Amino acid sequence: MSSQRLKIQFQRLYSHFSGEDCETNLQDIAEVLFCTRRNVRMVINKMVEKGWIDWQPAVGRGKQSKLVFHSSDSELQYMHARKLVAEGKLEPALEVLENNADKLAQLIQEQLGHTTAQGKQIVRLPYYRAFSNLNPLCPLRRSEQHLARQIFNGLTRINEEKEEVEGDLAHHWESLSPRHWRFYIRPAVRFHDGKLLDSQDIITTLEQVKKQRLFKHIQTVDSPFPNTIDIYLRSDDYRLPELLSNVSAVIQPADAEHERDNELFPIGTGPYRVIQNDKQRFKLEAFDHYFGMRALIDVVDIWMLSEVASCYLQPAADSSQLSGVSVSTRLKLDEGCNYLLFNRMTGLANNEQWLAYFRCRLTPLNVLPLLEKNEIGDFRLTNAYGILPGWAHMPLMTEKTSVPARRNVTLAFAEQHPVYPYIASAMRKLLAEDGLKLKVLELSTMEILSGKHADKIDIWLGGMSLSNYRDDAILSWFYNFDHIARAMPEAEFDEIERSVAHWRADIAMDSPCQSIGAKLVQGGQILPLFHNWLGVDDTGVIQGMQSNSMGWFDFKSVWMKPEH
Repeated sequence: MSSQRLKIQFQRLYSHFSGEDCETNLQDIAEVLFCTRRNVRMVINKMVEKGWIDWQPAVGRGKQSKLVFHSSDSELQYMHARKLVAEGKLEPALEVLENNADKLAQLIQEQLGHTTAQGKQIVRLPYYRAFSNLNPLCPLRRSEQHLARQIFNGLTRINEEKEEVEGDLAHHWESLSPRHWRFYIRPAVRFHDGKLLDSQDIITTLEQVKKQRLFKHIQTVDSPFPNTIDIYLRSDDYRLPELLSNVSAVIQPADAEHERDNELFPIGTGPYRVIQNDKQRFKLEAFDHYFGMRALIDVVDIWMLSEVASCYLQPAADSSQLSGVSVSTRLKLDEGCNYLLFNRMTGLANNEQWLAYFRCRLTPLNVLPLLEKNEIGDFRLTNAYGILPGWAHMPLMTEKTSVPARRNVTLAFAEQHPVYPYIASAMRKLLAEDGLKLKVLELSTMEILSGKHADKIDIWLGGMSLSNYRDDAILSWFYNFDHIARAMPEAEFDEIERSVAHWRADIAMDSPCQSIGAKLVQGGQILPLFHNWLGVDDTGVIQGMQSNSMGWFDFKSVWMKPEH
C-alpha cells in the first residue's frame, strides 16, 4: 500500500471515531475502511509501525479490541507538508496545509540553517526573489554577480582579502608589449558537464566579451600554443589582468547556447554547479572535479521567501523569527549606493533649470524622512554624499530652486526590488508638493540595460554594488552595457573615457576613479541617495563566514564546526 493511500485510510478512520480512543473490532474497522478483514489487519499493522495508532487486540470471544490514536489528522497533514517542504515542493505543501501561509512559513523556517543529510553538509539561506538570469554576458544584479563567481572562473580574479589580482584559470601571464599579453592556462580543467576546458572556449568567450564597451580595446584573441592565450589590444593597457577579473569575462563553453537554459543552469568550471533553479529554490552542489580546493560545504540551498530582507544573510534557524533573519552586529556599508541617474540627453534634465530643480528637491535629506520604517523593514539606510562610502562629492544646495513648469516626470527602476517602490513613493510626495505628477515604470534588468524606453525616461532610480573595495571596481558599473552612456552628454562621457585610457597606458598613474565619481556627482549626472548596511550573521556553527563587498560570503571557504 502506498504511503498516500495509508494516509487517506488513517484520515477516514480518524474522522469516523472523531479522534477519540475507543473499543472496536476488526469487522467494524473493515467497514469504515471499505476493505476485507484480512486487509484491515495489514493496514492496522502499518499504522502501528508508523506510530499513528496503538492497537490492543482483545483476548476471548466477543471481547472488543482497543484503538488508541497517537496522531491527529492535522498532525498527519503537517508531517506530510513537512516532507513536501524538505523536497522543495512548496506549492503542494501549501495545498496540504489548506493554503495556510503562516503554517508554511513555520515549516520553511524549521528547515533553514545548517544541516547534514545523507552525509552531506548543507547550508540553507533565505532570499527574497528568484535568480532568473545567471549568464555573465548579460547584465547581472548584485546577488547574481556573487553567484556567478561561485559557478565560473575567469583568467584572473581579485583576492578578496588582499584586493590584489591573482591567477584563476591562468596560472601565469606576461606583457610581451603594452598591446600584447600572453596568459598561460592551467591544464586538465573541467566544466561541470565533464568537458575539458580548451583554448577555443576562452577565445569564443572573449570574442563575445569584447563587444562590451569596457573591453572594446581588445582587438584579437588567439592560441599560438597549447594552454596559451594571446590577447592583442588596440591601445596600451598595463592593467589588463585586473580587467579580466571582471565577472563579465568569466569563461563559458564555446558551444554554450545563450538561451533560457543557459540563463538558469549555466555551465562553468567553478567550485559549485547549479542543480536546481526555480521560483522557490536555488541549489548549488560542490563540484568534485574543481581544479582548485574542493568546497567544504556540499550544498548551498537558497529558498525564496517574500518576507525576507535582502540585506542580511543568516544561515541559521530561529523559530521565534518567521523572517529567518537575525541581524549580525558586524555590518558593513554596501560598497556602492542607491542613486538617481538623470537623463541629460532626451529627458527633462537636459534643461539646466530642471536639472537644478531635481538636484535641489530630490536630495537624500528630503527623501529619507518620507520613508516609512515599517515599509523598508530591516533595511538600514544612511545618506550618501558620494558614490562610495567615504566619498564626499555632493555640493551643498542651500538655495531652493523653483519648478520650471507643471508637467509629468517619468521615473524608472528595476522590478522586484524591496525598497525602490517606497523611494519612488517618497519622490512622488515631494514632487506633488510642487504640482508635479510622477509616472513610474518598473522594468526588467534587461529592459533597463538594453535601453528600452530610454529616450522617454527622465530619471533612473538605480543601485550599484561593487565586487571589491578597489577604486577601479567602479569602471564595470560606469561602462555597464552603456546605461550611463545613453543618459550622459557624449563630450563628457568621452572625456572620462580618455582619462581611463591614459590610466591604462601609464603604469605609474594613480586611478582616476575617484575623480570620475566626483565629476558624475558634481556635474549633476548622478545624485547619490543612500548607502545600505549589509552583513552576514557569523555567530553560529558555520566557520569562515566573512561578508564581502556585496553582502554575501564565499561559499567554498566556509565549513561547519561540530556542536558539542
